[in-house]
Amino acid sequence: MANRTDPLAKNIRGTNPQNLVEKILRTKIYQNTYWKEQCFGLTAETLVDKAMELDHLGGTHGGNRKPAPFMCLVMKMLQIQPDKEIVVEFIKNPEYKYVRVLGAFYLRLTGTDVDVYRYLEPLYNDYRKLRLRTNDGKFTLTHVDEFIDDLLTKDYSCDTALPRIKKRMTLEAIGSLEPRRSALEDDFEEEEEKDEDDQLADGLDSGGHDKDYYRGRSPTRERDQDRKRDGHRYSELEAVNFNQVNIHILHMYGDCPATMAFQAIGGLQQLPRVKYGDPARDRDYDRDYDRSRGRGRDRDRDRDRERDRDRHRLREEKDYDRERDRDRDREGRERDRRDRDRGRKRSYSRSRSRSRDRKDRDDDDRRRRHRTSASPKRRGDGPEDEPKKKKEKKAKKDDGTDHPDPEIAEQNRLRASLGLKPLKM
Repeated sequence: MANRTDPLAKNIRGTNPQNLVEKILRTKIYQNTYWKEQCFGLTAETLVDKAMELDHLGGTHGGNRKPAPFMCLVMKMLQIQPDKEIVVEFIKNPEYKYVRVLGAFYLRLTGTDVDVYRYLEPLYNDYRKLRLRTNDGKFTLTHVDEFIDDLLTKDYSCDTALPRIKKRMTLEAIGSLEPRRSALEDDFEEEEEKDEDDQLADGLDSGGHDKDYYRGRSPTRERDQDRKRDGHRYSELEAVNFNQVNIHILHMYGDCPATMAFQAIGGLQQLPRVKYGDPARDRDYDRDYDRSRGRGRDRDRDRDRERDRDRHRLREEKDYDRERDRDRDREGRERDRRDRDRGRKRSYSRSRSRSRDRKDRDDDDRRRRHRTSASPKRRGDGPEDEPKKKKEKKAKKDDGTDHPDPEIAEQNRLRASLGLKPLKM
């Protein structure tokens, strides 16, 4: 009952909110002491007190992968599913940084793409320190803006796979988000206005050269002049052979990947002949350059995501193999114990059967001996002849004349004739 989701909670991304955490980590959280003692019976109001007591964040740590209290509170929020206003208040809390990070992590798991960018990007301006507990149990130092950047750019954080979200440029293209405005942009504009005012004041003091001075210091005009000089330099390359043009294009595309440079070299003859220094060509060049840089950045980001996904998959496979080996050992021990009990019962029954057979055999031998001892009587040996034979034997024995020693037998005969008792030796 303590691990069930609130019946009033809604499905998130088509599934139970608690299923957003992997099965292995979810099971470890249910078995953790902090979950059983501190998270039992928490509501959206009492959860704030537990969040204020947090002193570090992290996923799992130690050899047995013990979950951190941060993940236990995230699981509790998934279970009770607080209102969006409460989560937003968590994120906007300026005093407790771990409460802010807890709300940001929960919104990253359950929020929409627009809400994630809208409420998490302002946290880039929070530079406070955080204690992060790594998998080996040690603590490292990180910052709030770094943790928010991991939530927005990576697919795996705190041993939890984060749901996929759309890229910001895609949301800007469809009109769901406005272009991101940096917090330092206002300061830059103020500095530029201040510099322009200073330049204007210096120009007024210098007299007639104020217009030329201002024109020479304009960033836009300096960029146009640089492009014109570059266009003039490009026009001088028309009389150079094809190899030199290739070298120049490689130099021009030096910041982009090498494949893009060679594609540019291969498609040189198909390029339209545009007058060098033309604004249209400059716009095309800037657009192609920005596109190539964006493509390279996307490729690096995809590579990082694939690496994180492979690392997560390997960790899951190791945990699954460890659980499977433990189950196999447990089953083997149970099987051995059953075999020992079965062998013990079988040996006991076999010993009982042996003792029973031995007893039966002894009874048969006893009956057989009794039957042979009670043999039938001979003919002529009647009951009347038996007393006579006994008397004769007794008389012989009393005389002593049948003694084996002849001398003693002779003395006994003499004594018998005299009426004396026989010699007893």
